[in-house]
Amino acid sequence: MRTALRLLPAGLIAVIALAGPLLAPSPIDAPVAAPYALPGPGVPLGADELGRDVLSRLLAGGRELLLTSLVVACLVTAAAALLGTAAALRPALGRIVERVADVMILLPAVLAVLLVVLSWQGGGRVALVTAAVAVGLPYAVRVVAAAAAPIAGSGYVEAAVAGGERLPQLVWREVLPNLRATLLILLGLRFVAAVYVVTTAAFLELGPQPPAADWALMVRENAPGILLNPWAVVAPSLAIGVLALSVQTAAEVLAPRSGRQVVARL
Repeated sequence: MRTALRLLPAGLIAVIALAGPLLAPSPIDAPVAAPYALPGPGVPLGADELGRDVLSRLLAGGRELLLTSLVVACLVTAAAALLGTAAALRPALGRIVERVADVMILLPAVLAVLLVVLSWQGGGRVALVTAAVAVGLPYAVRVVAAAAAPIAGSGYVEAAVAGGERLPQLVWREVLPNLRATLLILLGLRFVAAVYVVTTAAFLELGPQPPAADWALMVRENAPGILLNPWAVVAPSLAIGVLALSVQTAAEVLAPRSGRQVVARL
């Protein structure tokens, strides 16, 4: 029961984000009240800078953020799992991976997103996903490599090596099954980081463009009128925070108990 209660916020926010466009009570691009109108009949959260219903845009603005962040988190975790375990099993490869990761970590996340998205012909969501993966991968690889190092030096892995198993077999059969807890928690952490990168890009108008309904865009567009209708900024800001924290909590709840101490020490 306790586990279900801790998973409930993530499930609710995911359902709302995915089904939100179908639940919006008003058109997301049509004025329904005066600009920055306070909450009232027909506009429970008031109106934005153009008089559009904040609640409707809030319900419609989370799907792309959720799906994009999930894709980024999955790609980063999968790539880090392969590179990190291979680096732990092959010290020479590990040194190369570590040096490359150190260089990439030096580049600030926002600057990396700007460089990739602005230099990508046509930009778009593919460029944003590529930039987010490039930003998150170095950190994730180092975490996985550190967690896999004790396993790579264990007796049963050494016996598998002596038995003639090759690197792909060692990665899939011997190491990764023992990193399930680490990888699941890492997936949650990378989802939070992806939400940060994607929302930052949207706030800088490198992702969705106005008049699209997007939580980060809502914050940017309505910031000048925050004193007139605070909910136009507070509601999407809270939605972003709840989405990130609830998914991270769900990942921690679902992770097997074995292996959590390894993550805590990293």
